[in-house]
Amino acid sequence: MTSRRWFHPNINGLEAETLLLKHGGHGSFLARPSKSNPGDFTLSVRRHDEVTHIKIQNTGDYYDLYGGETFATLAELVQYYTEQQGLLREKNGDVIELRYPLNSQDPTSERWYHGHLSGREAEKLLLEKGKPGSFLVRESQSKPGDFVLSVLTSEEKLENGERKSRVTHVMIRFQPDGKYDVGGGERFDTLTDLLEHYKKNPMVEKSGAVVHLKQPFNATRINAANIETRVRELNKMADNTEKAKQGFWEEFEMLQQQECKLLYPRKEGQRPENKSKNRYKNILPFDTTRVALRDVDESIPGSDYINANYIKSNLDDSRGSQLYKVYIATQGCLQNTVCDFWNMVYQENTHVIVMTTKEMERSRKKCFCYWPDENCSKDYGCIVVQSLGVHLEKDYILRELQMSRVDRDEPPRRIWHYQYLSWPDHGVPNEPGGVLCFLEEINTAQNCTPQAGPIVVHCSAGIGRTGTIIVIDILVDIINRQGNY
Repeated sequence: MTSRRWFHPNINGLEAETLLLKHGGHGSFLARPSKSNPGDFTLSVRRHDEVTHIKIQNTGDYYDLYGGETFATLAELVQYYTEQQGLLREKNGDVIELRYPLNSQDPTSERWYHGHLSGREAEKLLLEKGKPGSFLVRESQSKPGDFVLSVLTSEEKLENGERKSRVTHVMIRFQPDGKYDVGGGERFDTLTDLLEHYKKNPMVEKSGAVVHLKQPFNATRINAANIETRVRELNKMADNTEKAKQGFWEEFEMLQQQECKLLYPRKEGQRPENKSKNRYKNILPFDTTRVALRDVDESIPGSDYINANYIKSNLDDSRGSQLYKVYIATQGCLQNTVCDFWNMVYQENTHVIVMTTKEMERSRKKCFCYWPDENCSKDYGCIVVQSLGVHLEKDYILRELQMSRVDRDEPPRRIWHYQYLSWPDHGVPNEPGGVLCFLEEINTAQNCTPQAGPIVVHCSAGIGRTGTIIVIDILVDIINRQGNY
């Protein structure tokens, strides 16, 4: 078998069962290293709603199923039992079918590959955002291991005279020998080769309609295992006949074009009484997810307003349970919003604040200093903040603060204030490893406080570096929990 995408090098039996039951179907299979016998392998096969594990012996000279046919390579063993259906059986004689390899990685890094996308989702994307000839490739959900080419075809004329676009779905079969075809005709080593062929040689449907592949409908999704390849793809310049643009800019512009469909009301920030609380008049919190201050004087218009939004990430753990991590994204404090900021921190039971800007950058005020000097304390309305210590690290400053309410008999709270210094405005850090270490420190502090509230993150405007640091943290969590899947 020329392709070994069915080989999963870093999973155990429980993880194999979870993958097969979640993403596979009856007959889906994968191979993995044996945990109980290092050097040997295990073939895990889904059979209806159960998973059977079959030991594969590696003697050093050959591979076999402990007494069956012998093979020079693991790939040859898998290919043999995939092609010779009926030979693989349990002790009681029941047949174990190897139908669909469950891939451990995407078959291509091409941007037209959309992975786990349903037919309905593909149609919605192409009909809403594509144009005639737009195409994408996705995994088949009815036949795991195979793929589907979805193409937006030219408009067809309905009986009432109206014209309507439609999406054609073409099954791409992944053969046991690692080749791809569309149910007959020529076979190809890769999905890319197949697509390139049918770009030049359009397919013809049974109805006689011609299926033209004109322009790829590119995905922004990315498999963590393929990130280096995707970066290289995005760095490639477009065809010389087109306007020269890098892939990163193409994806960014595609997202920008969708902005009008994703805008939510931001009326609270536009109210006259709240305008002075916004650093920038066009960067406002969404009404649906904004942080509303409580315990305020309701007779004062806008007293519950602060330019801040909740951001919640949903994470699936290995057991399929839903976990939530909550952040608050906000702007850098203005002189007139410092008390509101500390009220929010207290209200939300926040113990970690992440600041990704300096107070002054390029001779411009980016954030008002909202904390006391070292070994001093300062009043912010009903809240007193005391500095317990300052630690200078390579890329950041850690301030240990203590916050108390003077109007309540409650114990003081410890606050960890992290100010990252190595992230230039309108730029990126020189060393990405520094950001990852910084995030690790932040999460360690957050996890040390039981029942801690959202992590507050801000830069100056509250959207650039703030959004990036939150997204990186979410992605690292996903990678840690799910790996490549």
